[in-house]
Amino acid sequence: MRRLLYSFLATFIMGTAYAQQDSIAVAYDKTPLNLRHISDDDLQKYRNDPDFNYEIVNSDPSWWDDLKTWAGNVLLRLFEAIFGVERATGLLATFLKIVPYLLLVLLVYLLIKFFLKVNASNHRQARKSGNSVLLSEEEHIIRNEDIQKLIQEAVNDKNFRLAVRYYYLHILKLLSEKELIAWELQKTNSDYLKEIKGIDLRRQFSEITHLYDYIWYGDFPIDENRYHKAENAFLNLQKSVKANA
Repeated sequence: MRRLLYSFLATFIMGTAYAQQDSIAVAYDKTPLNLRHISDDDLQKYRNDPDFNYEIVNSDPSWWDDLKTWAGNVLLRLFEAIFGVERATGLLATFLKIVPYLLLVLLVYLLIKFFLKVNASNHRQARKSGNSVLLSEEEHIIRNEDIQKLIQEAVNDKNFRLAVRYYYLHILKLLSEKELIAWELQKTNSDYLKEIKGIDLRRQFSEITHLYDYIWYGDFPIDENRYHKAENAFLNLQKSVKANA
């Protein structure tokens, strides 16, 4: 009986071991291989495609590359002199890399600012040259010139902006002669407006002042029709000034 039990156990153990060996056996794929052939034309397409070109081409550095290298070297030498180390790391290294771009932005900003300033200065100078009447001449015109004659000459020359300028000086002269304002070269048009007592007269003077500022200082283009409309406003104020005298 004991022999029979030993024989059974031996048979069971050997069968289990064989089953384990069989379960880890490698399975080979016996499916036939289907080989695909690539033609020379297909290969040439990939050769001509720059996305598949992995060759490193060494090109001459541009001026921008030279500028970045120069700026980086200057900052690196400065960094070495201050901190006594040969190489920047971390955030400082990142900062040193973007410094050339910051310098370029600053340079462009300064150039734009410079040219805008020069252009504005030239524009103001051109306006002074073209207007024919400088602020320093205002007192001379009011005190000594025949303004009505100047108005007529400007109209004959089709220089209607200048005619409006003379008309406004004529009104200031008339208000001063009638002692409705105290004309002084350093005073502003707002000062004269405060000096005028009559409500209707003050309203008319305010209207022609806005009209004058718009046409003369605003470089507003004015043709003959618009000039005559402005002239009517000046003539109406002139009548009101004489009536209030």
